[in-house]
Amino acid sequence: MYEIVAKEMLNEQVEKMVIKAPFVARKCEPGQFIIVRVDEKGERIPLTIADYDRTEQTVTIVYQIVGDGTKSLAEKQVGESVLDFVGPLGTPTILHKHKRVLGIAGGVGAAPIYPQLKRLYEMGVDVDVIIGGRSDQYIILEKEFEAVCKNVYFATNDGSRGIEGFVTDVLLDLLEKGEVYDEVIAIGPVIMMKAVVNITKPIGLKTSVSLNPIMVDGTGMCGGCRVTIGDEIKFACVDGPDFDGFLVDFDEIIRRQMYY
Repeated sequence: MYEIVAKEMLNEQVEKMVIKAPFVARKCEPGQFIIVRVDEKGERIPLTIADYDRTEQTVTIVYQIVGDGTKSLAEKQVGESVLDFVGPLGTPTILHKHKRVLGIAGGVGAAPIYPQLKRLYEMGVDVDVIIGGRSDQYIILEKEFEAVCKNVYFATNDGSRGIEGFVTDVLLDLLEKGEVYDEVIAIGPVIMMKAVVNITKPIGLKTSVSLNPIMVDGTGMCGGCRVTIGDEIKFACVDGPDFDGFLVDFDEIIRRQMYY
């Protein structure tokens, strides 16, 4: 059993939870994920590791309450436990000591991108971030990003925070102003990541994306998370979840998401 040591509601749909998981906390790295199961009847829920503390032996997860599994997880309170907390799974992100990197986070994509930008900051890289959401209340982890990023930009659909528009609007504005980045890391809805790559690929600006297709076992056995990267079939759970955005067949992922 894995004890819940802290819990915070980030908005009406998203929660942050800190769980005591010594073995996971000891080994996990940015880009990896866990699979949590609330109880014996619960479904397996893959969630990206949003942060970890090796000293406190804790792992932080952020989840959107959308189905029975996450509803059951949200009902758990501090001091209670979840049955399974399996990980770390996936391949750690390969982070490069560039001069300057731009992160682009859409919605709950802020959770998996945060540990990557935090690690880059610790490596001495200058980091900026664009955070997008439907409205101000859907902007999450703002304080955490401000602690590690030189510049934090916002984009909301209704203009309640930052510009009224999309993260790609901010990206285009920065590039048009002459801002120079060595790499972009984009994590969020598939359509958002595709739109980012449509901007960065023509100018050769290296772009990493994180894919989150349907996933069951997290070990490459079920095949549900297969994606096409270049001319190869990969499995997001074991080969990813991070991939070279220039090589991802986004249209295939979008089609497959519509099946479920």
